[in-house]
Amino acid sequence: MVLVSAVRDYINRMLQDISGMKVLILDSHTVSVVSVGYSQSELLQKEVFLVELVDSVSKSKESMSHLKAVYFLRPTSENIQHLRRQLASPRFGEYHLFFSNILKDTQIHNLADSDEQEVVQQIQEFYADFVAIDPYHFTLNMPSNHIYMLPAVVDTSNLPHFCDRVVDGIASIFLSLKRRPIIRYQRTSDIAKRIAQETARLMYQKESGLFDFRRMEVSPLLLVIDRRDDPVVPLLNQWTYQAMVHELIGIQDNKVDLRNIGKLPKDQQEVVLSSEQDAFFKANMYENFGDIGMNIKRLVDEFQQISKSNQSIQTIEDMAKFVDKYPEYRKMHGNVSKHVTLVTEMSKIVEERKLMLVSQTEQELACNGGQVAAFEAVTNLLNNESISDIDRLRLVMLYALRYEKESPVQLMQLFNKLASRSAKYKPGLVQFVLKQAGVDKRTGDLFGNRDLLNIARNMARGLKGVENVYTQHQPLLFQTMESISKGRLRDVDYPYVGNHFQQGRPQEVVIFIVGGTTYEESRSVALQNASNSGIRFILGGSVVLNSKRFLKDLEEGQRMARSSTAVV
Repeated sequence: MVLVSAVRDYINRMLQDISGMKVLILDSHTVSVVSVGYSQSELLQKEVFLVELVDSVSKSKESMSHLKAVYFLRPTSENIQHLRRQLASPRFGEYHLFFSNILKDTQIHNLADSDEQEVVQQIQEFYADFVAIDPYHFTLNMPSNHIYMLPAVVDTSNLPHFCDRVVDGIASIFLSLKRRPIIRYQRTSDIAKRIAQETARLMYQKESGLFDFRRMEVSPLLLVIDRRDDPVVPLLNQWTYQAMVHELIGIQDNKVDLRNIGKLPKDQQEVVLSSEQDAFFKANMYENFGDIGMNIKRLVDEFQQISKSNQSIQTIEDMAKFVDKYPEYRKMHGNVSKHVTLVTEMSKIVEERKLMLVSQTEQELACNGGQVAAFEAVTNLLNNESISDIDRLRLVMLYALRYEKESPVQLMQLFNKLASRSAKYKPGLVQFVLKQAGVDKRTGDLFGNRDLLNIARNMARGLKGVENVYTQHQPLLFQTMESISKGRLRDVDYPYVGNHFQQGRPQEVVIFIVGGTTYEESRSVALQNASNSGIRFILGGSVVLNSKRFLKDLEEGQRMARSSTAVV
């Protein structure tokens, strides 16, 4: 419950000590922080009758002196400017200012200068500068996520801003956990190194007093790694519930937008998928698609039983009982229809795009050797009229990542076939992914064919057989966690920052992936934490990826890299 409860605790503390009717004023980032941690009905219970965005408050002149304003904002110069204007002509009776990260002294002085009418009651820092989507998984929802792919010479203006935002997010995680970590990073990634060094500078120099928490026997570990070390995970189709919903429909801040799907009642057009608020989802979020169907059938059967018992209302007592249980009944009804809708829609997409067929080849490419068979399988799928453009592109990318050095001639044949078959094919996108995340750029043993131990493990797995061909892939992150647990994460591949070294095995580890996480990886973390290894892992990233978003970032990165070479 660690991250979610940290955020909820901050929001509780913000709202509970301020009595009376309140308006909660947020910015475009903190609105996600709050909506994921707190439901609307819970806000109402805390007497929050209005939620506004800070830039729209500036536009209104209407006085609401009966309301107390609770601001929860990132401490950006833009937000401070909004606040200064609003304090100069206050609309609300009281102002309680909370910031999601460290305020600069100058910002505090500027706010004090603007508060001529002395309406500000308090200014506090509450370190929830991250979106806690699951207990052990957070995101920073960064809009220009592709920037991590660009060398510093290409993008001098946006890169520092990108790095600062990541450092802020990581800092707030450790401030909310009240820890100061030892920091390591992936050697082959310039941006991971830069972020790790700037985080260390903040924690051990600039704000060392703020991070001076009670020492633990073994310091926690922060490991900063780069998405490009495992470009396979965001390219694969997913077959476990949460990951699959994000891959096929899309999840944003634990909400799924279903407006494009047929005619649905208004209350079903946007649904919440949260392990905190939905017991069925919590129990099934990591289960595979086949089992989900069976479990939903059981849920529907249970609901029908309850519906039947409600039909036999004969006495006034029966009616009173039904009315008492009605909110629960309605909630259950909403929950059942939500999951039925999601699974029905996903089944339809799987059938339309022939994803069982596609996914079998994807998993073979990701997990097993055999270049000749792989080439044949990919060629057959490129020729298959039922396969969509995006699935063709992903298959060729996976093949290229796997066999870039082994079969250049056949790789060229696939490039040409892809270009002729798929109208939407972006020339050079497969080459760009190899340039970004090819074998020469990676640190980890992505396909388990570099390291003797991994080769042996893969052979053993092949002999034992796999329980489910569609979910046999393990993300590289799984191996990384295993190495940390066994004290085998190599210093040469993952150097330490500064002269702070790890003594003994850490009990808390935060792994931050620059470029974004996936739900397949957060599942890996949750299962690892459930295995009681004595280490608690937390996963975070700049965004949460699915293949659509990963390809969009690649396209954007390629476009910017091209335009910069054109300028040169």
